[in-house]
Amino acid sequence: MADLRIENKDTLHLKVCNILREAIIRGDFKPGERLKQSELADKMGVSRMPIREAFRKLESEGLIILEPHKGAVVKSIKLEDIEEIYALRAELEKMAVYQSVEWLTSEDLEELSTLVDKMESTDDVDEFIQYNIDFHKLIVKRCKWQRLNSFIGTLWSGFPQQTPHLIKGQTETSNVEHREILEAVLRKDKEIASTLVYEHIFRTGEKLIKSLKEDGK
Repeated sequence: MADLRIENKDTLHLKVCNILREAIIRGDFKPGERLKQSELADKMGVSRMPIREAFRKLESEGLIILEPHKGAVVKSIKLEDIEEIYALRAELEKMAVYQSVEWLTSEDLEELSTLVDKMESTDDVDEFIQYNIDFHKLIVKRCKWQRLNSFIGTLWSGFPQQTPHLIKGQTETSNVEHREILEAVLRKDKEIASTLVYEHIFRTGEKLIKSLKEDGK
């Protein structure tokens, strides 16, 4: 198994879940394999508490199941599931952005610009992941359809966070696309902004599936 040890305790809350999620998606942990808290805690150099917290998060994302007397067991991931998730995200987030853009406040726009700047300047992948999550949440923030917002929140669990780790050149490509989306949002051009978001998400899904196929996962 790869070295899972975490040296930087300042980002512990991000890294434990991210590392385990990536290992599951990549197939380092096999479907049906039991994940042991004590063993993972030792390998990562952390206590069992962040491992338990990560397990609860990963269960909510559908990547593991917590079984009585067995603990955490890795679930099977199908490429068809990933394809479905990204197709749905592309369509639903396009709808939400279309409704949200014209209602974004000046404070929202300033925060969006700051997030894009941060994504372009950081060399820390985990920081990029968090900025990316914040960016996507913010551009749909003013969508008034609560059911739509709820569906999008569910689809964001699991795979989307991990793509910078899994796809070569993902951060560079995403930075270009985020900047284009931002410029359309600043112009209050909801047609262009929503279309760009659709293309951004759909492209990511296609590349993720291609990457996993090439890895033989």
